[in-house]
Amino acid sequence: MVILDQMKVELSNLRGTLDEVTGSLDLDSKKKMIEELSREMEEPNFWDDAEKANKKTRNLKNMQDLVAQVEGLHKQYDDIMDLIDLQNAEGVDDDDMAAEIREELDSFENLLEEIRINNLLSGEYDSCNAILRLAAGAGGTEACDWCNMLYRMYTRWAERKGFKIEVLDILDGDEAGLKYVQFQIDGTNAYGLLKSEKGVHRLVRISPFNAQGKRQTSFVSLDVMPDIEEDLDVEINPEDLRIDTYRSSGAGGQHINKTSSAIRITHLPTNIVVTCQNERSQFQNKDKAMQMLKAKLYMLKLEEQQAKIDGIRGEVKDIAWGNQIRSYVLQPYTMVNDTRTGEKSSNADAVLDGDLDPFINAYLKWLATGGKPVGDTEEE
Repeated sequence: MVILDQMKVELSNLRGTLDEVTGSLDLDSKKKMIEELSREMEEPNFWDDAEKANKKTRNLKNMQDLVAQVEGLHKQYDDIMDLIDLQNAEGVDDDDMAAEIREELDSFENLLEEIRINNLLSGEYDSCNAILRLAAGAGGTEACDWCNMLYRMYTRWAERKGFKIEVLDILDGDEAGLKYVQFQIDGTNAYGLLKSEKGVHRLVRISPFNAQGKRQTSFVSLDVMPDIEEDLDVEINPEDLRIDTYRSSGAGGQHINKTSSAIRITHLPTNIVVTCQNERSQFQNKDKAMQMLKAKLYMLKLEEQQAKIDGIRGEVKDIAWGNQIRSYVLQPYTMVNDTRTGEKSSNADAVLDGDLDPFINAYLKWLATGGKPVGDTEEE
């Protein structure tokens, strides 16, 4: 009976979070929007613009799913509370029933937390797909191997989410690993979730490439940008561009290493470089690269505007010690530590296998409260 009482207290404490989430989502407004969109879909000319119609259809489904989830949470709350009260009224200890209630309670709490986190994704482009670019920094071959490890980590995370992964550009290291890799992750709120990962990632371990078996530190930078599908109003002077073609490398089709279909575009005033080699033709690669460049310049403009508002000066940081957002220590102990939020995990293997949600969720909560970096407590 004591266990049931404890679960009832735990459930009651979650009621406030449920009410807070429900209120912030404004379900009544969403239900009205669902009705309006449903009526609009019945119009005979709704599919005349297929791209616009698909976007509205996706928006409708997302709102319907969200409303159903929140209403389901309220029903699940009542059902669990009724089960607890029923068991208490019978006055009989039933371990099987207690275990069933515990399972329901955990399921309720996990879904509530998922909805609460998704509710924090209110940025203009948070719902977009994400384009990630990993680049090896200080550390030589060790850094290239670290770049490959991070690429595996993010692909594992994406696979767990059921997201689609597509490599846009890749360059192998001289001895092992990757010098850089650019890839796209497609899925609901992919950019909103992965924007937390932008920055320098630091690895500390006994390097398999060091004959003396010494502990070594290496660094990889990760850039994350939204895949903005709409045509952005960004003016680019053709004279500001240097466009290079080169032969594609790695897996990617029958034209690999046969034709110079890969594209590298450098925006000279900002020194921004975008590349693409995954499409079948040079023209398709150029279109994709120009789309990425526009998105990159647009996001840079937004960041500069925000920096002026906040009275801060943005700066380009080296991919080296002191600039990391997260440290991954594998020897002499295991610890993953986020320097911004203070989130930690002693199970580094699980994190490197894609268990990133605790760090992503901690970042979103920290960002929502206007947090300041807590600092890196690990030793070099």
